Amino acid sequence: MSTKDDRRIVGEGTPESDWVAWPGLLEMPGIQVASLVSPGRRIVMVAPHPDDEIVGCAGLLMQLAALDHELLIVGVTDGTGSHPGSRHWTPQRLAKTRPAESLRALECLGLADVPILRLGLTDTRVTQERAELIRQLDDRLQPEDILVTTWRGDGHPDHEATGQACAEIAAGKGCPLIELPVWTWHWASPGDPRVPWERARRVELSLDQYERKRVALDAHVSQLTADDSTGQDPVLAPFALARMLRPFEVLFL
Repeated sequence: MSTKDDRRIVGEGTPESDWVAWPGLLEMPGIQVASLVSPGRRIVMVAPHPDDEIVGCAGLLMQLAALDHELLIVGVTDGTGSHPGSRHWTPQRLAKTRPAESLRALECLGLADVPILRLGLTDTRVTQERAELIRQLDDRLQPEDILVTTWRGDGHPDHEATGQACAEIAAGKGCPLIELPVWTWHWASPGDPRVPWERARRVELSLDQYERKRVALDAHVSQLTADDSTGQDPVLAPFALARMLRPFEVLFL
């Protein structure tokens, strides 16, 4: 059984070159978004932090918008826990900066009009506040909605708690659930038996969608710069970005 101890997000993780060399990534079945989501369904993307909607599924969101689907982004936290102990990126500053970065990123994708509902839960404590997350989601979701969120086994506690809450809501309301591996690419290895590869599908991005996603990721300045006050490297260091910016996105169905 997989445990959090064997899915730790430390160091540089599995290099993108290892993933690129893995035949399983190329052989992963592709899926067309038009066949994935039936017309008229609202898509609700539940993002643990203000950047997960870009990192995990910017291309998917652009393709859904092009098909005239109604979109809603639910921001679980405001990302105030990304720089512990920082004198520069204090929680108060992050609470303003990171949601603003998320808005700029959506503008880069051409999705400035997509509504964002911010729930205000505590970054790094979604596991402890999971019942409140379930309550807030339950009040706002309908059986016809399609939920998109981070994978329940992603390794990051907030990602896993958000995924678990969404899975519970989806089961109760009968909503389809799409899960996104985000930090999985860091701790896992090609063909890793802890990962449900049989559920994985690729969504290919056009050149324009890829470029828009790249620019949108650049909007997250707080996550892309080193912190001189703590000596902390960027949260989204180049080796991490390499795994997050590909000409396709992977979904678990």
